[in-house]
Amino acid sequence: MLDWDRGSTNLSQAVPTQSACRHKGLCQKTGIMTETPTTSAMSGSSATAVLLLNLGTPAAPTAAAVRRYLAQFLSDPRVIDYPRWFWLPVLHGAILRLRPRASARAYAKIWTPRGSPLRVHSRALADKLAATGLRVDLAMRYGEPAIDAEIDRLLARGTKRLLLLPLYPQYSATSTASAFDAVFAALHRQRRLPEVRSINDYHAEPEYIAALAESVEKYWLTHGRGERLLLSFHGIPQRYVDAGDPYREQCLTTAQLLCERLGMTQATLEVVFQSRVGREKWLAPYTDETLARLAREGLRHVQVLCPGFAVDCLETLEEIAMRGREQFSAAGGQRLDYIPALNDSVAHVRLLRNLIDRHTRGWE
Repeated sequence: MLDWDRGSTNLSQAVPTQSACRHKGLCQKTGIMTETPTTSAMSGSSATAVLLLNLGTPAAPTAAAVRRYLAQFLSDPRVIDYPRWFWLPVLHGAILRLRPRASARAYAKIWTPRGSPLRVHSRALADKLAATGLRVDLAMRYGEPAIDAEIDRLLARGTKRLLLLPLYPQYSATSTASAFDAVFAALHRQRRLPEVRSINDYHAEPEYIAALAESVEKYWLTHGRGERLLLSFHGIPQRYVDAGDPYREQCLTTAQLLCERLGMTQATLEVVFQSRVGREKWLAPYTDETLARLAREGLRHVQVLCPGFAVDCLETLEEIAMRGREQFSAAGGQRLDYIPALNDSVAHVRLLRNLIDRHTRGWE
């Protein structure tokens, strides 16, 4: 069982007890309650834009496409910080020769007629946000649509104010900071720069916690309640946290707030970390090992939510909903339920819309 207090932030500091009074309005297209457009990007001005940022995806579930994607992803020093003289020969000499074929098979299991789930869901989320009256664009840190191309298009259309919103609720240098790196590298080529604001994280936002709780409770109403709820976050190497990355602390804060919102206890909700690679120590406890342990302890019905993933992707649909279920069953468990990500739900759109409104105040 994870120690909630170790490394977590103070709850009273993480979440305001009462949000400031706001004037609300109802979007006729979506039915989503939003803030009054007096001092935010709601005015729909072509000079103000929101850029949603997500990790990215291969263009196709093929070894060649995955190889191109992994070459970009795993070459990022924010993701793998080994010395380049050591890492790049390993990457190109071994990993990119062996891993793309296996990864392509995993992508093929979840690929949809419209393409990669991560891109499909991210696009749907961006479109629904745009339907509330905002000018919203979408870019991927790796793959397409590329950040540099989106920046070029935004500035060509006369954007003077730009809000960056990475779809990572918890901040990490490996994800959030990397996305910002790419944006500012693209801006570095420009002669005239827009005003830029950024949202670093929203891990303790009351509306984020409420949206997660709502998704769990709706799932319980339809599918019943499991014996244990696992909150599975993407892992990062432990030494990144030791060096100052706040990711683990923010994951634990999210988990603590959600646990309280659902009225659960530490005996029925656990935090785990998935997707580790290599031999060094990553954030623990590990999801796969925990699933096997719970099955050996006699639990028969486990449910998994992945709060760190804004939309469903390879890590949720294949790693958890497919491989995780197989791992749990192989160890003696009977039923593993994966609770979907927020995707383009009304609660998710409302959360992001209100975040955007707060961060664009003063931009007419």
